[in-house]
Amino acid sequence: MTATTTFRERLYVTWWIWPLPLLAAGLLAAEVHMGFPGVRSWLPYVILLPLTVVLIVRMGSTKVEVADGELRAGDAHIPLDLLGDVEIIAPEDRRKAMGPHLDPAAYVVHRGWVKPLVRVRVNDPEDPTPYWVISTRRPEELAAAIKS
Repeated sequence: MTATTTFRERLYVTWWIWPLPLLAAGLLAAEVHMGFPGVRSWLPYVILLPLTVVLIVRMGSTKVEVADGELRAGDAHIPLDLLGDVEIIAPEDRRKAMGPHLDPAAYVVHRGWVKPLVRVRVNDPEDPTPYWVISTRRPEELAAAIKS
């Protein structure tokens, strides 16, 4: 049996976010370097810079996928037949959707560097989650994949 994937997206960290954490790690390493001679002078660079790269890559490892009759976002998955209305939330309405209009019981996969959101209602009476809110760069494609 082959997997049928209708939508797949990785919420990677965009290139313009990388310089600030790398600069902060470099400055922290330089601060330690200034105080110690010998091995301790280069060790912070060897540890902090690669660790920062690993953390940035890990932040961007979240996947959103519609495959095999399921919606998968982050670590969670739900069958498509338990989903209801799909609503695309524009970037200018994101603050309201993630603030005063957000239900505390909602499942949220939000990445600040990805502006558009999709809200999917859950029609499972046994599930206390009223809806899912998912960041996506291609909201129309995700909504179409969930509806089909």
